[in-house]
Amino acid sequence: MRADARRNRDLVLRAAQDAFAEEGLAVPLDRIARRAGVGPGTLYRHFPTKEALFEAVVHERLRQLVGHARESAAAADPGAAFFDFVAHLVREAAPKQDLVDALGGAGVDVRTAVSATAAELRDEVGRLLAAAQRSGAVRPDLTADDLMTLLAGVLHALRAHPAAPMDERLAVSVLCDGLAARAVR
Repeated sequence: MRADARRNRDLVLRAAQDAFAEEGLAVPLDRIARRAGVGPGTLYRHFPTKEALFEAVVHERLRQLVGHARESAAAADPGAAFFDFVAHLVREAAPKQDLVDALGGAGVDVRTAVSATAAELRDEVGRLLAAAQRSGAVRPDLTADDLMTLLAGVLHALRAHPAAPMDERLAVSVLCDGLAARAVR
């Protein structure tokens, strides 16, 4: 890909990330093109459908989360790294309608297109969880699938009532308190 084409693609992706995060899937592609400072033809050359653009946005967000999870795994304190990552994931995903839709299985069906990256994220989260469990910071009876389900539930709860949104910090605090080893009864 030529440098100008790559730059235009990146501009469209960034504009789409912001637009999907603010407005969800209903945002018109022409509005995304305007936000990116490119013409509609440029947008359609790179992403022939809204679904293709949405998939690319979700794929990029998941790759960023995978990278953050890998960085977290290198931390000296596995428990703190795990809880920091959980908070980061919720903080990043909660206000972004597109990622929440993908994680919750709502909206456009992008599961097949991003399934490899989503599986990679689950694997990295599983490694963080296992290390935190070995360190004694996280309850031992929790599986990675359990954790992903809980995270999806928290993300859904955070956007369930837009008129009276739940406090994100409270949701993370309650979730992390329940995940802590001391919560096992």
